[in-house]
Order: sequence, then C-alpha cells, then structure tokens
Amino acid sequence: MSSGKVVLGLLAGAVAGAFAGILLAPAKGSKTRKRIARKGEDYYDSLKEKFDELLDAVSDKFEEVKEDVTEYAEKIKEDVSDFAEKKMSKTPEETEKNAKATEV
Repeated sequence: MSSGKVVLGLLAGAVAGAFAGILLAPAKGSKTRKRIARKGEDYYDSLKEKFDELLDAVSDKFEEVKEDVTEYAEKIKEDVSDFAEKKMSKTPEETEKNAKATEV
C-alpha cells in the first residue's frame, strides 16, 4: 500500500506543478482553460488507470488469501475427522484404559 501512496503523491505533485505552470504561462484565458481541461482529462485517465491496477492487485491478493484459507480449513477438517475416526475406532476397554491412565 505504501508504494500506492507514493505514486499517488507523485501524481498529485505533478498535477499541481502542471496547473501552476499553465496558470503562470502567458496565454489567452480561453486557451489556458482548454489546456487545463485537457491536462485534467489526461491526469484523470492516468489516475483511473493506476486505481484500476491497484484494484486488480488487491482483488488478486484477496483471491489468493481466500484460497489459502479454504485449503487450510479443509486440512483442519480432515485432521479433525481423522482424529475422530481414531477415537471412535477404539474399543470401550481401550477408551476406559486410556481414561484411567490420564487421570493419574
């Protein structure tokens, strides 16, 4: 996320510099307004593109984490099932013997 903030900061600085340069340049008002509008559209398109890239990266990372959590949950489920099967397969005598051994 910090690299996204850096890019956004650089982009904001570039926009501010461009606007200052345009406003201070000796040109007719209508010409300056058109330039500002064009630059604004250019920066908007650039910012939208960066935002879309960031959104794609976040979505991809979310999907990766979701898959990892699903795999981990399945593994835990299998481990619990295996443990339960082992406990259920013991005879009552073995279960009672193990219970007495753990009481001591």
